[in-house]
Amino acid sequence: MKTRCLHPAASGFTLVEVVISASLMALILVGAYLCLSSGLASQRLLEARGEATQSARVAMALLAADLRSACPLAKDIQFVGMDRMLGEVEADNLDFATHNYRPRRAGEGDFCEVSYYVDEDRESGQLCLWRRRDPKLDEEIFAGGSREEIVRGVRGLKLEYYAGLLWYDEWGDPRSRGKKADNSLKTKPNLTGMPEAVRVTLSVEPPSRTARRTQDAPEPAMVFQTVVRLNLTGVSFGSAISGSANETAKPAASAPEGGTP
Repeated sequence: MKTRCLHPAASGFTLVEVVISASLMALILVGAYLCLSSGLASQRLLEARGEATQSARVAMALLAADLRSACPLAKDIQFVGMDRMLGEVEADNLDFATHNYRPRRAGEGDFCEVSYYVDEDRESGQLCLWRRRDPKLDEEIFAGGSREEIVRGVRGLKLEYYAGLLWYDEWGDPRSRGKKADNSLKTKPNLTGMPEAVRVTLSVEPPSRTARRTQDAPEPAMVFQTVVRLNLTGVSFGSAISGSANETAKPAASAPEGGTP
């Protein structure tokens, strides 16, 4: 019986073949890891951006709902919108009253004082949009009640007010600046009464891939804008006009202070 002997080289791989196979396998594994890591990072970024977008939309919806049912805050101060800066960030604030409130306790009605403002969170250090609500009828129209955080990571809040012809950066006259500067308020329609519409521009900090963000090339902010018409403006103006006419005993033909611009 004859036996067949094989050459030793025919039963295995050469060193060159092993090195090439290992190199190819390493390249495939590294490529697969990079693709998987990139996909997970993109998913986390999209989820964070989606959460920021949803929070901003909720904030805009809350602000729009309150503004649509806005009513005079008080007899002398009906609607106040201040143009202010918080460091280098535009952080306007707004104070008014709204009927967009469901009574929760005995003695409450649908009238509620509302404030929207930007302030720094003490724990995280981020700028946040806050809403203050106070359904109690008292003399402190700019204080009291409870506040809640609406949006975290705000980069700017700009509020503009429409008076029929022009847009104004401020509204209201809580310190009687208009009366000191000019006896006639007819030329300054943004000092009294209520605006016809409010334009809201909210800028939110976008989620970044890395926690460190260079100051030379910051990532653009996510900007949301809407224009809200005050549905009760005509009713508010009518109440203010009739009240002013009764108090000052002016003829019905004369134009009262705070009339429709």
